[in-house]
Amino acid sequence: MPATPETPPDALAEAPGRVIAIRGAVVDIAFDAGPLPAVNDALEIRAPDRDPDMAPVLVEVQAHLDATRLRAIALQATSGLRRGTPVRALGGPLTAPVGPAVLGRLLDVTGATGDRGAPLPADTPRRPIHAAPPPFAAQGAAAQIFHTGIKVIDLLAPLAQGGKAAMFGGAGVGKTVLVMELIQAMVARYEGISVFSGIGERSREGHEMLQDMTEAGVLGHTVLVYGQMNEPPGARWRVPMTALAISEHFRDAEGRNVLLLMDNVFRFVQAGSEVSGLLGRMASRVGYQPTLATEVAALQERIASANGAAITAIEAVYVPADDFTDPAVTAIAGHVDSMVVLSRAMAADGMYPAVDPIASSSILLDPRVMGAEHVAIATEVRRTIEHYRELQDVISLLGKEELGREDRHIVDRARRLQRFLTQPFSVTEAFTGMAGRSVALEDTIAGCRAILAGEADDWDEASLYMVGTFEEARAKEEAARREAAA
Repeated sequence: MPATPETPPDALAEAPGRVIAIRGAVVDIAFDAGPLPAVNDALEIRAPDRDPDMAPVLVEVQAHLDATRLRAIALQATSGLRRGTPVRALGGPLTAPVGPAVLGRLLDVTGATGDRGAPLPADTPRRPIHAAPPPFAAQGAAAQIFHTGIKVIDLLAPLAQGGKAAMFGGAGVGKTVLVMELIQAMVARYEGISVFSGIGERSREGHEMLQDMTEAGVLGHTVLVYGQMNEPPGARWRVPMTALAISEHFRDAEGRNVLLLMDNVFRFVQAGSEVSGLLGRMASRVGYQPTLATEVAALQERIASANGAAITAIEAVYVPADDFTDPAVTAIAGHVDSMVVLSRAMAADGMYPAVDPIASSSILLDPRVMGAEHVAIATEVRRTIEHYRELQDVISLLGKEELGREDRHIVDRARRLQRFLTQPFSVTEAFTGMAGRSVALEDTIAGCRAILAGEADDWDEASLYMVGTFEEARAKEEAARREAAA
């Protein structure tokens, strides 16, 4: 928050303060003269006995304890600090470097580079990481569909430019792989800026992302912003705000479309919960912070189309213990346009991507947006697979032979649809040995229509597994028949 009209920023910046208590990432600071800096303002602490080459420790104000004392959360390690260390108010929130200079760079929450490259130019503009969402009147509706080339997503949970899509799933079901494939699929056809926010990421994942983007030749249109697992909770809590500030600059100041990728948004909530506990706040449902809904809304509502340009968000969301009723999951789900739900049961059956066709949804799946044929095919695919799931208990107890003729046809077609909606990914090619496939929406609809019409009823189910188009499956089936006849 900026200084009040009565208190010029210079007065705040010159206000002397000192550390009076340090408890891990929580720092209490006293200001003997002048007004206290506002909540969310950044303060700088430079310990005299720290290495002079080390950057000062940045903290963010979280609460006013009384007229002269405040409580702040550290955005960096507090080792080397002690009581009495002088504190300088920066006169406003933490700022992040923005503009063309940050393209191709890896940054941390404070905007410092972490890729061993040259320092950013001294004249690089900076933008506060805290900002209000664009006014409702200035926001534009998402009108353009984001074609990913991933069959099950394009058919059942289409994404929109300027919208928010989330990949929900438990541990080990393929969220990060799916986000990485979306990056690969979109980077070639997407004309805009990509900002990747790694929230609580492992350092290995950050290095792999940097290397992959360098090899793909797309790093020059990408900004990587990381708050790693080993950093204090304040850094992991605020790193998506830094990524948002960079995205908003490209959208508002340069009128460019931005693709914002976040992995993993649950760790943002988790870091907020840690901060809340450190500040001594009473926990709410399931131990989460009482401000959970407000924090998620403050992040999500800034992702919008405005002034003729759009920020499109694709977010990975960890679902703790596969519990989709978890308060963090439901809070995030309420803000997204497209929900891609990953199923552990489908992953166990080898159906990759393990997207649940029933639980996944999108507000764009409307005849006025996607067309009547697309919605009709998607609805029939869902109805067929749902009917198969209803019959699975009967099949496991009595066998498929006990079903009526129509039910047997539905079961056969549902199993073929499930296999047709799998496909090999480019990012897993090194592990599977199968080249990745990108499938046009028209081919996906045509393939599902053919299966629903019974064209593949006498095919081996394996012919439809891990292929691109229906014609590729047909060629695979014919080759298998020739081999069997030989």
